[in-house]
Amino acid sequence: MAVGEASTEFEPVPGVKLASVPCGIKGQDQLDLVLFEFEPGSTTAGVFTQSHFAAAPVIISKDHLAKRSARYFLINSGNANAATGEAGKSDALTCCQAVSQQTGSLPDEVLPFSTGVIGEKLQVEHITNALPDLKAELKEDNWLQAAHGIMTTDTRPKICSRQTVINDQSVTITGIAKGAGMIQPNMATMLAYVATDAQLNQTVLQALLENSVNQSFNRITVDSDTSTNDSCMLTATGVSGVDCNDGPAREAFVELLDDLMRELAHAIVRDGEGATKFVAVEVRGGKAREDCLEVAYAIANSPLMKTALFASDANWGRIVMAIGKANVELDASKIDVFVGDVCLMRAGGREPAYTEAAGAAVMAHEEITITVDLNLGEAVETVWTSDLSHEYVTINAEYRT
Repeated sequence: MAVGEASTEFEPVPGVKLASVPCGIKGQDQLDLVLFEFEPGSTTAGVFTQSHFAAAPVIISKDHLAKRSARYFLINSGNANAATGEAGKSDALTCCQAVSQQTGSLPDEVLPFSTGVIGEKLQVEHITNALPDLKAELKEDNWLQAAHGIMTTDTRPKICSRQTVINDQSVTITGIAKGAGMIQPNMATMLAYVATDAQLNQTVLQALLENSVNQSFNRITVDSDTSTNDSCMLTATGVSGVDCNDGPAREAFVELLDDLMRELAHAIVRDGEGATKFVAVEVRGGKAREDCLEVAYAIANSPLMKTALFASDANWGRIVMAIGKANVELDASKIDVFVGDVCLMRAGGREPAYTEAAGAAVMAHEEITITVDLNLGEAVETVWTSDLSHEYVTINAEYRT
């Protein structure tokens, strides 16, 4: 149950090879192990969860990335290797060592990633036994298989590409992501991997990634929960020879990257667990962007608001309730609220021309925009979310049973 159509078209990225095979963590014949191989000399940037229970692979990946450029990403789905203590770190390092032996790379040129059930020991032998087959499958056009291999409760793969011409040369960006629940990223999303053939040094790459994440993955929520395993990676192989470190080339690249990252972030919300609605919450007229975000998340994360969205119920009292609990200074007598182009509230009271039928007609759409104008300043922020359905409860109640 996902909202809207999703394309599986993509463009391979020169300098990147991928593979995905079943190793038995999720069950027989289910893709659950992925390997990325990057051209020597590639640069990689990353942002990771701020959870106090950051998973073992997150800790190891951050440590390895601080030491040297990555040549390989190893990703398993079905087991998060989180809340597993020192044994979990040892298991992640064992997997890195095994990739090193298979590829001739250094162990700290391998970044491990995991997603799935928290608190269970990683099935290391399943992973290491599958590595020869995984390495043999490495190809430039295996992006879609990799997108399937990192899925857990996702109903469909999340993949997209962008291409443009910079300095008379073609530049490609392609990315995959996974995530459907435990989504209010406190840095990125559950897992996202983006690669380009542009030339970018590590310092610039890191800055571009952090800025892009803050406009995309840090503006989505399904259920207000932050994963222990959130990781978002951006790798530049440089194979195109196009230097995008500054000037107009950098501006063109940033536009392309930001557009791709928003599409991947939106894809996660559209595939939110049990989602039937894709909802944009725009808050404008704030004194500061932080105030706008506080109000937007108060609405987007309200269970009462989200269940009203599922029911297509134009209960604007729930929007007012959510705005009222936001921890910011507001003047209720100045606030306007719209759903789509229908004004529900003006200057802190019900819009005289508003009718329940008009509100219900807009709320019945699959894609909805809720707009709140605080009328206090110039700041604007948007958060994207989904509704809360019976299916969300079913999926999470039965996740381990």
